Amino acid sequence: MSNNPATAIQVPLTMPELLAPAGCWASLKAAAANGADAVYFGVEAFNARLRAENFSRQDLPELMDWLHRRGIRGFLTLNVLIFPDELEQAADLLLEAEAAGVDAVIVQDVGLCRLARQVVPRLSLHGSTQMSITSAAGVAQAEALGCDRVVLARELSLRDLRRIDRQQRQRGMAMPLEVFVHGALCVAYSGQCLTSEALGQRSANRGECAQACRLPYQLIVDGVERDLGTQRYLLSPQDLAAWELLPQLVDTGVASLKIEGRLKDPTYVAAVTSAYRQSLDRLATATSPAQLVSESRSEVSADQPPEPSRRHELELSFSRGLSSGWLHGVDHRQLVHGRWSKKRGPQIGHYRGQEARGGWWLLDTITSLKPGDGLVFELAGSAPLVPPEEIGGRVMAVESRGEGRLALRLGPGRISAETLPPGSPCWLSSDPALEKRWRRLATADTPELARALHLHVRGALDQPLQLELLAVDGTGTLPEPPLQWYTDLPLQSARGPGLDRQRLEQQLGRLGGTGWRLGSLDVDLPAGLFLPVTELNRLRRGLVAALTPLLASGSSTSGKPWPLGALSTAPARTPAQAIQAWSAAELQQSSSTEPELVVLVRSLEQLQALQGLPVAQVIADLEQPADLREAVALGRGCWPGGIWLAGARITRPDEAWSLEPLWRARPDGFLVRNADQLERLTPLAPCIGDFSLNVANPLAAHWYLDHWGLQRVTASYDLALSQLQDLIRGCPAGRLEVTVHQHMPLFHMEHCLFCAFLSDGHDHTDCGRPCEQHEVRLRDRSGVEHPLRADLGCRNTLFNGKAQTAAEALPALLDSGVRHLRLELLEENAEATRRRVDLYRQALDGRLSGRDLWRNENLDSRLGVTRGTLRDRVSRQSRD
Repeated sequence: MSNNPATAIQVPLTMPELLAPAGCWASLKAAAANGADAVYFGVEAFNARLRAENFSRQDLPELMDWLHRRGIRGFLTLNVLIFPDELEQAADLLLEAEAAGVDAVIVQDVGLCRLARQVVPRLSLHGSTQMSITSAAGVAQAEALGCDRVVLARELSLRDLRRIDRQQRQRGMAMPLEVFVHGALCVAYSGQCLTSEALGQRSANRGECAQACRLPYQLIVDGVERDLGTQRYLLSPQDLAAWELLPQLVDTGVASLKIEGRLKDPTYVAAVTSAYRQSLDRLATATSPAQLVSESRSEVSADQPPEPSRRHELELSFSRGLSSGWLHGVDHRQLVHGRWSKKRGPQIGHYRGQEARGGWWLLDTITSLKPGDGLVFELAGSAPLVPPEEIGGRVMAVESRGEGRLALRLGPGRISAETLPPGSPCWLSSDPALEKRWRRLATADTPELARALHLHVRGALDQPLQLELLAVDGTGTLPEPPLQWYTDLPLQSARGPGLDRQRLEQQLGRLGGTGWRLGSLDVDLPAGLFLPVTELNRLRRGLVAALTPLLASGSSTSGKPWPLGALSTAPARTPAQAIQAWSAAELQQSSSTEPELVVLVRSLEQLQALQGLPVAQVIADLEQPADLREAVALGRGCWPGGIWLAGARITRPDEAWSLEPLWRARPDGFLVRNADQLERLTPLAPCIGDFSLNVANPLAAHWYLDHWGLQRVTASYDLALSQLQDLIRGCPAGRLEVTVHQHMPLFHMEHCLFCAFLSDGHDHTDCGRPCEQHEVRLRDRSGVEHPLRADLGCRNTLFNGKAQTAAEALPALLDSGVRHLRLELLEENAEATRRRVDLYRQALDGRLSGRDLWRNENLDSRLGVTRGTLRDRVSRQSRD
């Protein structure tokens, strides 16, 4: 073969799967009709979109049969944390999913991954974005848990995607990677947001996000209110729209492009899926990355909108403004504009006043408008925490007033513009003609996909005709023995034209409406033989009847055989057997018999204040790498359990350097918070797993203790008191740590508010480091001011301004067997540090009741304290 590129065979590049959301039947059918290769959906339990209409467990067989008959894959979301008393129920749902032919389940919980590999070893697992996977180490951990695809964090750039793929291949892995390309962006890392849980006991890790990021906040800088003008939605990112970046995304080799939107209506699903399908189809003929870019810039066909129009349509379908998110890299000022946080559509111009004669509204815009279009105008807000007022209506009439200006009449009825000042921005919120087209797209039929059968016929005079099934497109290995059918009557000598290929194809190919078609027919017959047509028809009907069950089989529609190498070959266990096996696993118990106080400090002043106090262990969580060695030097030998260091909660694929200051400081141990730290730090010193690992059930706890050899794990902050007690009972004695005092970390985010609102820069390279010069808080609508901190990687954490305490729960926790209780300090000075430690030490020693501790905590805090997540489960049961 020639090595000349000009004469080499050009093979089209592999296109990624297009994965669309389905919050209900209508949305599922809209996704199918508009080109989705696969859909993802949830049922009434264990999914991260409980506010969606969702499906019922009883729907699963019908749902999967409908999808598979159309050649579409279906993924069930089980992307939440599973509490201890829910493991058997979750396992039952896994069994139902497998029986219904679900192609994969999307999972967050480490314990559920382990359970699935035992109960349904052949069911495919996809690691959810809730797993906070940001590096090759995270991919490797998901593979070790049995996942055969991972959904990467939305915060990664195109460069990061390439790095992760390169790094995982250097490890000998080839994990398919899935990325979000369109829809709402969470400001916090998925799986790491505790805002709804802390403020309202509605856990985002349980599908109950209250969307606190979409609320207004006031920026307080060094104790002074900062005037940001119209910017008040400081935590609300614009929506993601990556359709312009599809060539680059395809070039990264990602396996699946995911559209967010299980809470959106069917017309949104139809509009967005159609837009991405058309763009991908246009790129599908490319044979090189360079051609991908060329194809993306070429003219589109008449039935596809040009690119500016495509953006306009996507903005109208649903948007809070559109951006490329983090795919181009970090740009904090562009990600969050801060001006509004709900659906508006495209901004099209500004109000200029009313004409004296006729009362026509004057709008400066270059956008064409027509009667029926919906508009909304915004009035300036009266206060930073008060949402701006809106005036809106339908265009009843429109006239031109020269280039760039339109005169409008709005209705229905009289709409007053008296309070609307000139210069007020205007958005196009509705286009009835476009919405009519979307409704037509959403309700279009999706015909069943006829899959090709490959057959072989053979026979001889006075012998029955034999029909054998050789293969079915989209199916793996056919069952043994081979599927064969025979005629009742033998072949006879023909008096006229005998059986030939044309006649056999005509009769055996009559498969319309069955879901099958004749792909190929091998004929091994002597010439001059005859058989009645009724016999051929009976043979065909027997074939169809035998194949009908394959239409409902998940493995028969995936387009390829099961990836056996990626799936467990262990025999399936019952849920009870699997759970009991891990519960009985022998793991070493802690040697601690008396309750020990562990204190996490965030300043050297706090660390020094602990010297000489009755503390078992101190963990230093410091923002500046230069402080780490000093912290270890100050704390060495001061406490029985030593001085430990904590790293950042997130490690990106280019941030291995961030771990070096930790191990160079040579502490007595590490508090580890992600997969990179587990990989790199557990071989160096004893380690404790932090809350960010989301340990919510004993199966997850056992994984970290056994697989990584952790000394202890910290219980998830999503657990109510009784759920926490269930977890304690399922763990080896003394191997679970519980945080009993803290300012809950609400949002942990790649977005940096210091850069976005206190600098003219775009990222850490040009922001001037305002985080090192100012103390910043965000004031919410209730008046609480929440402290904001930046870490080594410039990621921000917003802490709850009100501390959470387990003071009243201490007796119950001690009775349950907890021996390691953590205090997390935030802004305490030396005196407050010593006082807080003394109060909890008295309580652990039995010298102070939980009720008295609660009263003291309330007196000490200007805002008081809260029980937060550690309230009685009874008050939360109805939502779980």
